[in-house]
Amino acid sequence: MICVSIGRTRHKMMILEHQNLAQRGAELVELRLDYLSHLPDLARLIKDRPTPVIVTIRRGEDKGRWRGDEQQRQTLLRQAIVQGVEYVDLEMDVAAQIRRYGPTKRIISYHNFNETPPDLAEIHAQMAKLDPDIIKIVTMANAPCDMVRMLKLVKQSSIPTAGFCMGELGMASRVLCGKYGSPLTYSTFSKDRELAPGQLSFDEMKDLYRYDKINADTQVFGVLGDPLAHSLSPLIHNSAFEHLGLNAVYVPFRVPKDKLQTTLREFESLDIRGFSVTIPHKEEVLQTAPIVDESVQSIGAANTLWRDAGGDWRATNTDYLAALESMSLGLGEDPDHHFVLAGRKVLMLGAGGVAKAIGAGVVKNGGILVIASRSHSRAKELAERLGCQHILWENRGAQYADILVNCTPVGMHPNVEETPFADNWMREGMLVFDTIYNPENTMLLKQAKQRDCRTVSGMEMFIRQAAAQFVLFTGQPAPIEHMREVLRRELSPVKLNP
Repeated sequence: MICVSIGRTRHKMMILEHQNLAQRGAELVELRLDYLSHLPDLARLIKDRPTPVIVTIRRGEDKGRWRGDEQQRQTLLRQAIVQGVEYVDLEMDVAAQIRRYGPTKRIISYHNFNETPPDLAEIHAQMAKLDPDIIKIVTMANAPCDMVRMLKLVKQSSIPTAGFCMGELGMASRVLCGKYGSPLTYSTFSKDRELAPGQLSFDEMKDLYRYDKINADTQVFGVLGDPLAHSLSPLIHNSAFEHLGLNAVYVPFRVPKDKLQTTLREFESLDIRGFSVTIPHKEEVLQTAPIVDESVQSIGAANTLWRDAGGDWRATNTDYLAALESMSLGLGEDPDHHFVLAGRKVLMLGAGGVAKAIGAGVVKNGGILVIASRSHSRAKELAERLGCQHILWENRGAQYADILVNCTPVGMHPNVEETPFADNWMREGMLVFDTIYNPENTMLLKQAKQRDCRTVSGMEMFIRQAAAQFVLFTGQPAPIEHMREVLRRELSPVKLNP
């Protein structure tokens, strides 16, 4: 069940938000009385409450906002119990002082905003002695492996345990805890009202991750990268799962560059079935997969890991085929039959992970590739690897090309007024392919259309590479038109600039 935390300074606003949440389908709400600017009027807050509630009054030492003294706080908690609220949250150091009474259930809680301590099991054992109905244990993740330990604890506990990690490194555990038996996860009223680090909104939990449908049989997929804050992969994969009625969830796993191998070994216990792989892990991830396909061998980078029928990890690069298909569409050809790059001169801007995949595809299919990168050493290294030309970034405008491919982040949201290539360098009829998908219509593409160039956006490539991953993950055809519609709706100007 999703518990939505409400923290407002006025009683009226707390009541209104509670009513709003009930209308939106919330089944449990946490009333954070410590946020109120005046002494809480508990009777007013719980009268005619539209959903069950958890009453919480968090102290300053626990990152709460309670300004009164401790005796007053505990008196309020006892009053909540006497008045029959559904749950009270009691920190483990005060739980023994507040006795059980009536039907109110006891959530015994422990929070650590600094770390996930090594003695989690011992802390949990101490909490189990305090007459809990639910144990709540929430800690800060300083490494992805911290949430693995937390989820194992949740799974192994004989007492219902709401356990997850705070922070971006632990965010996935807020979603996955439901698979391992957590009776609750917590969310905020809206995206801009985070009450704890890494907390997701109610709408994200309910609609994006479909938390209430997650169970022990739910298959887990995710994206590995750093950073991941603006990744739209969870949106399109989860919407595709829902569209086809699959019991699966896709979550972001932020993994720092130096933690990849350790993290993947620890993740084995979570039985994750597949990963999308993004910056900065596309090369190092190959050390994990015993089986790689031809595209990965030629590119030297993978964007997809998945388990085959025998349980072995396989690696591939779906950017490779998606880019070729996108360029063929831009040239007016059918990408399902052949690619028409032979003899065409392709100027590629950038030399990163996506550029490696696209460059390999261009060369293999007969294109004449020239690479320009703001880092000339990277352009030279990639050109030597692919057996093509490279030029200085400053000279890119003097280069004749049939196809221009932007693999840099220049022009990506929010810097939508930037472009990596001046419009007077373009010529009528050339194809301009921008791998950026947010926004769909970049400044580069706007300029290209004004110069009567053919264009293709990064949305096409993004959808096609994700659709190819979906097939590998699930063994089912991807609902590609549905995925395209969902992404376009998310990236619409109204959505980006409310």
